[in-house]
Amino acid sequence: MNIKKLAAAMAMALSVAGAASAGQLSIITDISDPGQPEALRELIARFEAANPDVQVDLTINGREDHKTAIRNFLQANPPDVTTWYAGARMRVFSDPGLFADLTTLWNDNNLDDAMASSDGLVRGSDGKVYGVPYSYYQWGLYYRRDIMAANGVAEPGSWEDLVAACKKLRGNGVTPIAIGTKFLWTAAGWFDYLNLRVNGLDYHLKLAAGELPYTDAGLDEVFERWAELVGNDCFLENHATYDWVEGTAPLIDGSAAMMLIGNFAMGNFNEAGMADKMEYVQFPRIKAGMPMYEDAPLDTWHVPAGARNKTDAFRFLAFAAQPENNALIPAAAGTLPPNKNSPPPQDRILREGQQVLAQAAGLAQFYDRDTDPKMAKAGMEGFQEFMVNPDRIDAIRARLEKARLRIYKK
Repeated sequence: MNIKKLAAAMAMALSVAGAASAGQLSIITDISDPGQPEALRELIARFEAANPDVQVDLTINGREDHKTAIRNFLQANPPDVTTWYAGARMRVFSDPGLFADLTTLWNDNNLDDAMASSDGLVRGSDGKVYGVPYSYYQWGLYYRRDIMAANGVAEPGSWEDLVAACKKLRGNGVTPIAIGTKFLWTAAGWFDYLNLRVNGLDYHLKLAAGELPYTDAGLDEVFERWAELVGNDCFLENHATYDWVEGTAPLIDGSAAMMLIGNFAMGNFNEAGMADKMEYVQFPRIKAGMPMYEDAPLDTWHVPAGARNKTDAFRFLAFAAQPENNALIPAAAGTLPPNKNSPPPQDRILREGQQVLAQAAGLAQFYDRDTDPKMAKAGMEGFQEFMVNPDRIDAIRARLEKARLRIYKK
Protein backbone atom coordinates (compact mmCIF):
# COMPACT_ATOMS: atom_id res chain seq x y z
CA MET A 1 0.00 0.00 0.00
CA ASN A 2 1.46 3.39 -1.01
CA ILE A 3 1.64 6.38 1.33
CA LYS A 4 -1.44 8.06 -0.12
CA LYS A 5 -3.55 4.93 0.23
CA LEU A 6 -2.25 4.34 3.76
CA ALA A 7 -3.07 7.92 4.73
CA ALA A 8 -6.54 7.57 3.22
CA ALA A 9 -7.15 4.31 5.11
CA MET A 10 -5.99 5.88 8.38
CA ALA A 11 -8.22 8.88 7.77
CA MET A 12 -11.16 6.57 7.12
CA ALA A 13 -10.43 4.59 10.29
CA LEU A 14 -10.21 7.76 12.32
CA SER A 15 -13.44 9.00 10.76
CA VAL A 16 -15.26 5.79 11.69
CA ALA A 17 -13.82 5.87 15.21
CA GLY A 18 -14.79 9.50 15.54
CA ALA A 19 -18.32 8.76 14.36
CA ALA A 20 -18.58 5.89 16.82
CA SER A 21 -17.31 7.96 19.72
CA ALA A 22 -19.88 10.60 18.88
CA GLY A 23 -22.75 8.07 18.62
CA GLN A 24 -25.97 9.51 20.06
CA LEU A 25 -28.81 7.45 21.53
CA SER A 26 -31.96 9.41 22.31
CA ILE A 27 -34.35 8.14 24.99
CA ILE A 28 -37.73 9.62 25.88
CA THR A 29 -39.36 8.03 28.92
CA ASP A 30 -42.02 8.42 31.60
CA ILE A 31 -39.87 6.82 34.31
CA SER A 32 -40.50 9.84 36.53
CA ASP A 33 -41.89 8.76 39.90
CA PRO A 34 -39.81 9.60 43.00
CA GLY A 35 -36.51 7.70 43.04
CA GLN A 36 -36.94 6.25 39.58
CA PRO A 37 -35.03 8.86 37.51
CA GLU A 38 -31.96 8.29 39.66
CA ALA A 39 -32.16 4.54 39.02
CA LEU A 40 -32.61 5.17 35.30
CA ARG A 41 -29.54 7.42 35.23
CA GLU A 42 -27.57 4.68 36.99
CA LEU A 43 -28.67 2.23 34.29
CA ILE A 44 -27.60 4.68 31.59
CA ALA A 45 -24.26 5.28 33.32
CA ARG A 46 -23.63 1.54 33.36
CA PHE A 47 -24.54 1.29 29.68
CA GLU A 48 -22.27 4.17 28.68
CA ALA A 49 -19.41 2.68 30.69
CA ALA A 50 -19.87 -0.65 28.91
CA ASN A 51 -20.36 1.10 25.55
CA PRO A 52 -18.03 4.12 25.48
CA ASP A 53 -18.84 4.71 21.81
CA VAL A 54 -22.41 5.74 22.74
CA GLN A 55 -23.66 8.87 24.47
CA VAL A 56 -27.25 8.86 25.73
CA ASP A 57 -29.51 11.90 25.43
CA LEU A 58 -32.28 11.45 28.03
CA THR A 59 -35.67 13.19 28.22
CA ILE A 60 -38.02 12.41 31.11
CA ASN A 61 -41.74 13.16 30.77
CA GLY A 62 -44.38 13.05 33.49
CA ARG A 63 -46.64 9.99 33.27
CA GLU A 64 -49.70 11.79 31.93
CA ASP A 65 -47.65 14.06 29.65
CA HIS A 66 -45.98 11.02 28.10
CA LYS A 67 -49.34 9.49 27.15
CA THR A 68 -50.04 12.55 25.02
CA ALA A 69 -46.52 13.10 23.70
CA ILE A 70 -45.88 9.55 22.48
CA ARG A 71 -48.77 9.67 20.04
CA ASN A 72 -47.13 12.65 18.39
CA PHE A 73 -43.41 11.87 18.49
CA LEU A 74 -43.73 8.29 17.20
CA GLN A 75 -44.94 9.69 13.89
CA ALA A 76 -43.24 13.08 13.71
CA ASN A 77 -39.81 12.87 15.37
CA PRO A 78 -39.26 9.56 17.18
CA PRO A 79 -36.42 8.97 19.65
CA ASP A 80 -34.32 5.81 19.46
CA VAL A 81 -35.83 4.32 22.61
CA THR A 82 -38.99 5.01 24.56
CA THR A 83 -41.08 3.45 27.34
CA TRP A 84 -44.69 2.35 27.19
CA TYR A 85 -46.95 -0.50 28.33
CA ALA A 86 -47.45 -4.11 27.28
CA GLY A 87 -50.58 -5.79 25.96
CA ALA A 88 -53.32 -3.91 24.14
CA ARG A 89 -51.69 -0.52 24.78
CA MET A 90 -48.55 -1.73 22.99
CA ARG A 91 -50.55 -3.07 20.04
CA VAL A 92 -52.09 0.35 19.48
CA PHE A 93 -48.62 1.32 18.21
CA SER A 94 -47.13 -2.01 17.09
CA ASP A 95 -50.02 -3.03 14.84
CA PRO A 96 -49.77 0.09 12.62
CA GLY A 97 -45.99 -0.32 12.45
CA LEU A 98 -44.84 2.43 14.82
CA PHE A 99 -42.73 0.09 17.00
CA ALA A 100 -39.78 -1.90 15.64
CA ASP A 101 -39.73 -5.70 15.64
CA LEU A 102 -37.58 -6.98 18.55
CA THR A 103 -38.09 -10.71 18.01
CA THR A 104 -34.46 -11.43 17.11
CA LEU A 105 -33.20 -9.44 20.11
CA TRP A 106 -35.68 -11.32 22.33
CA ASN A 107 -34.50 -14.72 21.18
CA ASP A 108 -30.77 -13.98 20.85
CA ASN A 109 -30.60 -12.74 24.46
CA ASN A 110 -32.56 -15.73 25.82
CA LEU A 111 -35.38 -13.46 26.98
CA ASP A 112 -37.83 -16.06 25.73
CA ASP A 113 -36.67 -18.01 28.80
CA ALA A 114 -35.63 -15.26 31.26
CA MET A 115 -38.90 -13.35 30.70
CA ALA A 116 -41.10 -16.24 29.61
CA SER A 117 -44.01 -15.10 31.81
CA SER A 118 -44.13 -11.82 29.86
CA ASP A 119 -43.84 -13.38 26.41
CA GLY A 120 -47.48 -13.16 25.34
CA LEU A 121 -47.81 -9.60 26.58
CA VAL A 122 -45.00 -8.19 24.41
CA ARG A 123 -46.17 -9.78 21.17
CA GLY A 124 -48.14 -7.89 18.59
CA SER A 125 -51.13 -9.20 16.67
CA ASP A 126 -48.66 -10.69 14.17
CA GLY A 127 -46.93 -12.76 16.86
CA LYS A 128 -43.70 -10.74 16.78
CA VAL A 129 -42.07 -9.18 19.86
CA TYR A 130 -42.23 -5.39 20.16
CA GLY A 131 -41.27 -4.65 23.76
CA VAL A 132 -38.74 -5.57 26.47
CA PRO A 133 -40.13 -5.45 30.05
CA TYR A 134 -38.42 -3.48 32.79
CA SER A 135 -40.97 -3.55 35.63
CA TYR A 136 -44.17 -5.19 36.83
CA TYR A 137 -46.01 -5.30 40.14
CA GLN A 138 -48.88 -6.82 42.03
CA TRP A 139 -52.24 -5.30 42.83
CA GLY A 140 -54.20 -6.29 45.91
CA LEU A 141 -55.70 -5.10 49.18
CA TYR A 142 -53.29 -3.01 51.24
CA TYR A 143 -54.41 -2.50 54.81
CA ARG A 144 -53.42 -1.03 58.15
CA ARG A 145 -52.69 -3.97 60.43
CA ASP A 146 -53.14 -1.88 63.57
CA ILE A 147 -56.49 -0.40 62.48
CA MET A 148 -57.87 -3.81 61.55
CA ALA A 149 -56.69 -5.35 64.84
CA ALA A 150 -58.08 -2.51 66.94
CA ASN A 151 -61.49 -3.12 65.38
CA GLY A 152 -61.39 -6.90 65.67
CA VAL A 153 -61.25 -7.41 61.90
CA ALA A 154 -59.14 -10.16 60.35
CA GLU A 155 -57.48 -10.14 56.95
CA PRO A 156 -60.27 -10.85 54.43
CA GLY A 157 -59.84 -14.26 52.84
CA SER A 158 -63.23 -14.43 51.13
CA TRP A 159 -65.85 -12.11 49.70
CA GLU A 160 -68.01 -12.68 52.76
CA ASP A 161 -65.06 -11.70 54.97
CA LEU A 162 -64.62 -8.47 53.01
CA VAL A 163 -68.27 -7.47 53.28
CA ALA A 164 -68.35 -8.32 57.00
CA ALA A 165 -65.16 -6.32 57.57
CA CYS A 166 -66.70 -3.30 55.82
CA LYS A 167 -69.81 -3.45 57.96
CA LYS A 168 -67.89 -3.75 61.21
CA LEU A 169 -65.41 -1.00 60.39
CA ARG A 170 -68.12 1.41 59.27
CA GLY A 171 -70.09 0.62 62.40
CA ASN A 172 -67.03 1.60 64.44
CA GLY A 173 -66.65 4.90 62.62
CA VAL A 174 -63.76 3.80 60.37
CA THR A 175 -63.84 4.18 56.58
CA PRO A 176 -63.45 0.59 55.37
CA ILE A 177 -61.94 1.23 51.93
CA ALA A 178 -60.01 4.33 50.88
CA ILE A 179 -60.01 5.31 47.21
CA GLY A 180 -59.66 8.37 45.02
CA THR A 181 -61.40 8.10 41.64
CA LYS A 182 -60.77 11.60 40.30
CA PHE A 183 -58.40 10.12 37.70
CA LEU A 184 -60.82 7.19 37.08
CA TRP A 185 -58.37 4.27 36.83
CA THR A 186 -58.64 3.35 40.50
CA ALA A 187 -62.30 2.45 39.93
CA ALA A 188 -61.17 0.23 37.05
CA GLY A 189 -59.11 -1.79 39.54
CA TRP A 190 -62.33 -2.79 41.28
CA PHE A 191 -63.97 -3.73 37.99
CA ASP A 192 -60.94 -5.83 37.01
CA TYR A 193 -60.85 -7.87 40.19
CA LEU A 194 -64.60 -8.39 40.45
CA ASN A 195 -64.75 -9.52 36.82
CA LEU A 196 -61.68 -11.76 37.14
CA ARG A 197 -63.06 -13.38 40.30
CA VAL A 198 -66.59 -13.81 38.90
CA ASN A 199 -65.98 -14.60 35.22
CA GLY A 200 -62.28 -15.44 34.85
CA LEU A 201 -59.46 -14.23 32.66
CA ASP A 202 -60.68 -15.44 29.26
CA TYR A 203 -64.01 -13.67 29.66
CA HIS A 204 -62.29 -10.55 31.00
CA LEU A 205 -59.92 -10.31 28.04
CA LYS A 206 -62.68 -10.98 25.51
CA LEU A 207 -64.66 -8.13 27.03
CA ALA A 208 -61.57 -5.91 26.92
CA ALA A 209 -61.06 -6.82 23.25
CA GLY A 210 -64.59 -5.71 22.40
CA GLU A 211 -65.81 -9.26 21.77
CA LEU A 212 -68.51 -9.27 24.45
CA PRO A 213 -71.27 -6.72 25.11
CA TYR A 214 -71.35 -4.67 28.31
CA THR A 215 -74.97 -5.74 28.61
CA ASP A 216 -73.92 -9.42 28.77
CA ALA A 217 -75.55 -11.35 31.61
CA GLY A 218 -72.11 -12.40 32.81
CA LEU A 219 -71.55 -8.89 34.12
CA ASP A 220 -74.74 -8.87 36.19
CA GLU A 221 -73.06 -10.48 39.18
CA VAL A 222 -70.00 -8.25 38.82
CA PHE A 223 -72.07 -5.11 39.32
CA GLU A 224 -74.27 -6.76 41.95
CA ARG A 225 -71.22 -7.56 44.07
CA TRP A 226 -69.87 -4.06 43.55
CA ALA A 227 -73.25 -2.57 44.48
CA GLU A 228 -73.17 -4.61 47.68
CA LEU A 229 -70.03 -2.76 48.74
CA VAL A 230 -71.40 0.62 47.69
CA GLY A 231 -74.70 -0.09 49.47
CA ASN A 232 -72.89 -0.95 52.67
CA ASP A 233 -71.01 2.37 52.56
CA CYS A 234 -67.66 0.63 52.18
CA PHE A 235 -65.89 3.35 50.18
CA LEU A 236 -64.44 6.71 51.13
CA GLU A 237 -67.01 9.50 50.90
CA ASN A 238 -66.59 11.99 48.04
CA HIS A 239 -63.94 9.78 46.45
CA ALA A 240 -64.57 11.31 43.02
CA THR A 241 -62.99 14.55 44.27
CA TYR A 242 -59.68 12.89 45.24
CA ASP A 243 -56.86 11.58 43.07
CA TRP A 244 -55.18 8.32 44.03
CA VAL A 245 -52.49 9.99 46.14
CA GLU A 246 -55.08 11.98 48.08
CA GLY A 247 -56.99 8.73 48.44
CA THR A 248 -54.11 7.24 50.44
CA ALA A 249 -54.34 10.00 53.09
CA PRO A 250 -57.09 8.32 55.17
CA LEU A 251 -54.93 5.21 55.57
CA ILE A 252 -51.99 7.36 56.58
CA ASP A 253 -53.96 9.36 59.16
CA GLY A 254 -55.66 6.22 60.50
CA SER A 255 -59.25 7.03 59.49
CA ALA A 256 -59.44 4.24 56.88
CA ALA A 257 -58.41 0.60 56.94
CA MET A 258 -57.95 -0.79 53.40
CA MET A 259 -57.23 0.16 49.80
CA LEU A 260 -57.21 -1.76 46.51
CA ILE A 261 -54.12 -0.46 44.72
CA GLY A 262 -50.82 -1.45 43.10
CA ASN A 263 -47.63 -1.82 45.09
CA PHE A 264 -46.38 1.56 43.87
CA ALA A 265 -48.58 3.05 46.63
CA MET A 266 -46.16 1.64 49.21
CA GLY A 267 -43.89 4.56 48.34
CA ASN A 268 -46.46 6.90 49.85
CA PHE A 269 -46.91 4.76 52.92
CA ASN A 270 -43.17 4.34 53.40
CA GLU A 271 -42.57 8.10 53.16
CA ALA A 272 -45.24 8.59 55.82
CA GLY A 273 -43.45 6.15 58.14
CA MET A 274 -46.16 3.51 57.77
CA ALA A 275 -44.06 0.66 56.38
CA ASP A 276 -44.26 -1.45 59.55
CA LYS A 277 -48.02 -0.97 59.82
CA MET A 278 -49.00 -1.95 56.27
CA GLU A 279 -49.93 -5.41 55.05
CA TYR A 280 -50.87 -6.83 51.67
CA VAL A 281 -53.34 -9.58 50.83
CA GLN A 282 -54.49 -11.05 47.53
CA PHE A 283 -57.96 -9.88 46.48
CA PRO A 284 -60.31 -12.48 48.00
CA ARG A 285 -61.99 -15.31 46.16
CA ILE A 286 -65.63 -14.82 45.18
CA LYS A 287 -66.68 -18.01 43.36
CA ALA A 288 -65.55 -21.47 44.46
CA GLY A 289 -63.58 -23.23 41.76
CA MET A 290 -62.70 -20.08 39.84
CA PRO A 291 -58.91 -19.91 39.34
CA MET A 292 -57.20 -16.93 40.93
CA TYR A 293 -56.14 -14.44 38.28
CA GLU A 294 -54.26 -11.24 39.02
CA ASP A 295 -53.61 -7.78 37.64
CA ALA A 296 -49.87 -7.28 37.06
CA PRO A 297 -49.22 -4.25 34.80
CA LEU A 298 -46.04 -4.63 32.76
CA ASP A 299 -43.92 -1.59 31.81
CA THR A 300 -41.78 -1.93 28.70
CA TRP A 301 -38.94 -0.54 26.58
CA HIS A 302 -39.57 0.00 22.87
CA VAL A 303 -37.65 1.05 19.77
CA PRO A 304 -39.74 3.28 17.49
CA ALA A 305 -39.86 2.10 13.89
CA GLY A 306 -38.54 5.50 12.80
CA ALA A 307 -35.57 5.51 15.19
CA ARG A 308 -32.38 6.85 13.62
CA ASN A 309 -30.01 4.71 15.71
CA LYS A 310 -31.60 1.27 15.91
CA THR A 311 -28.25 -0.47 16.33
CA ASP A 312 -27.46 1.21 19.65
CA ALA A 313 -31.12 1.14 20.66
CA PHE A 314 -31.07 -2.65 20.41
CA ARG A 315 -27.80 -2.73 22.38
CA PHE A 316 -29.41 -0.64 25.12
CA LEU A 317 -32.51 -2.86 25.38
CA ALA A 318 -30.37 -6.00 25.55
CA PHE A 319 -28.22 -4.38 28.26
CA ALA A 320 -31.25 -3.19 30.25
CA ALA A 321 -32.71 -6.71 30.17
CA GLN A 322 -29.69 -8.32 31.87
CA PRO A 323 -30.57 -9.62 35.37
CA GLU A 324 -28.64 -7.06 37.46
CA ASN A 325 -29.65 -4.15 35.24
CA ASN A 326 -33.27 -5.26 35.01
CA ALA A 327 -33.51 -4.96 38.80
CA LEU A 328 -32.37 -1.32 39.02
CA ILE A 329 -35.60 0.56 38.27
CA PRO A 330 -37.88 -1.88 40.14
CA ALA A 331 -35.71 -1.51 43.25
CA ALA A 332 -36.32 2.24 43.19
CA ALA A 333 -39.98 1.99 42.18
CA GLY A 334 -41.09 -0.66 44.65
CA THR A 335 -41.91 -3.05 41.82
CA LEU A 336 -40.61 -6.39 40.54
CA PRO A 337 -37.99 -7.12 37.86
CA PRO A 338 -39.47 -9.17 34.99
CA ASN A 339 -36.22 -11.12 34.50
CA LYS A 340 -36.57 -14.27 36.59
CA ASN A 341 -32.79 -14.32 37.13
CA SER A 342 -32.67 -10.87 38.72
CA PRO A 343 -31.89 -10.59 42.44
CA PRO A 344 -35.05 -11.23 44.50
CA PRO A 345 -36.71 -8.21 46.15
CA GLN A 346 -35.73 -7.42 49.72
CA ASP A 347 -39.06 -5.84 50.66
CA ARG A 348 -41.37 -8.27 52.50
CA ILE A 349 -44.56 -7.11 50.74
CA LEU A 350 -42.93 -7.33 47.32
CA ARG A 351 -41.83 -10.88 48.15
CA GLU A 352 -45.43 -11.75 49.05
CA GLY A 353 -46.66 -10.18 45.84
CA GLN A 354 -44.05 -12.00 43.77
CA GLN A 355 -45.24 -15.30 45.23
CA VAL A 356 -48.88 -14.46 44.51
CA LEU A 357 -48.07 -13.59 40.89
CA ALA A 358 -45.93 -16.71 40.48
CA GLN A 359 -48.85 -18.86 41.62
CA ALA A 360 -51.53 -16.99 39.67
CA ALA A 361 -53.51 -18.93 37.07
CA GLY A 362 -52.98 -16.04 34.65
CA LEU A 363 -52.25 -12.34 34.52
CA ALA A 364 -54.19 -9.38 33.19
CA GLN A 365 -52.58 -6.00 32.61
CA PHE A 366 -55.17 -3.53 33.82
CA TYR A 367 -58.44 -2.34 32.33
CA ASP A 368 -57.00 0.77 30.67
CA ARG A 369 -54.10 -1.28 29.26
CA ASP A 370 -56.08 -4.33 28.15
CA THR A 371 -58.71 -2.44 26.18
CA ASP A 372 -58.81 0.21 23.46
CA PRO A 373 -57.95 3.67 24.88
CA LYS A 374 -61.29 5.13 23.75
CA MET A 375 -63.17 2.25 25.34
CA ALA A 376 -61.07 2.54 28.47
CA LYS A 377 -62.04 6.20 28.85
CA ALA A 378 -65.74 5.45 28.41
CA GLY A 379 -65.56 2.42 30.68
CA MET A 380 -63.75 4.15 33.52
CA GLU A 381 -66.12 7.11 33.38
CA GLY A 382 -68.96 4.62 33.73
CA PHE A 383 -67.33 2.80 36.63
CA GLN A 384 -66.79 6.02 38.55
CA GLU A 385 -70.39 7.08 37.93
CA PHE A 386 -71.61 3.69 39.13
CA MET A 387 -69.69 4.01 42.38
CA VAL A 388 -71.41 7.34 43.03
CA ASN A 389 -74.87 6.44 41.66
CA PRO A 390 -75.27 2.63 41.48
CA ASP A 391 -78.97 3.02 40.61
CA ARG A 392 -77.90 4.23 37.15
CA ILE A 393 -76.32 0.90 36.27
CA ASP A 394 -78.69 -0.01 33.43
CA ALA A 395 -78.16 3.33 31.70
CA ILE A 396 -74.40 3.12 32.28
CA ARG A 397 -74.12 -0.35 30.78
CA ALA A 398 -76.27 0.64 27.81
CA ARG A 399 -73.98 3.63 27.22
CA LEU A 400 -70.86 1.46 27.45
CA GLU A 401 -72.35 -1.00 24.99
CA LYS A 402 -73.10 1.83 22.58
CA ALA A 403 -69.45 2.92 22.92
CA ARG A 404 -68.22 -0.62 22.31
CA LEU A 405 -70.23 -0.94 19.10
CA ARG A 406 -68.92 2.41 17.89
CA ILE A 407 -65.28 1.76 18.80
CA TYR A 408 -64.98 -1.90 17.79
CA LYS A 409 -67.70 -1.92 15.13
CA LYS A 410 -68.85 -5.34 16.32
